[in-house]
Amino acid sequence: MTTSAPSARPARRLAAPALALVGVAGAFAYVGAVDPNEPGHYPACPLLRFTGIYCPGCGGLRSAHAVAHGDLAAAFQDNALAVLGYGLAAVLWLVWTVRAARGRDLAMLQPPARLRWALGAVVLVFTLVRNLPLGGLLHP
Repeated sequence: MTTSAPSARPARRLAAPALALVGVAGAFAYVGAVDPNEPGHYPACPLLRFTGIYCPGCGGLRSAHAVAHGDLAAAFQDNALAVLGYGLAAVLWLVWTVRAARGRDLAMLQPPARLRWALGAVVLVFTLVRNLPLGGLLHP
């Protein structure tokens, strides 16, 4: 996957990262304005509702709400993995934007299979640990 040719206008090369930023900022603004801690605003997690098992995303909206309000301690308490994911996404967005502005190839943003498997393993371990009695600190 490559970007436009280096001769393309910088505004054209930056259109996709800018639109992605607008979308994510809009989502965070909405979750920041509509409190997920108040019942009835968002649907409940079906896995938690029907099985009592916390999925890796449980608490993600509450953590996004806390991040939108600058409360990182509450965000980590609600879903530490989501907060780390927000940070990773921000770094990847920055790399994407800089490389697009310079007209560089974006192939380096595609992680190798080993890294994808490792990230999947981290999500799986996080999910397992947060559902064990010793993982109480990871409950949303």
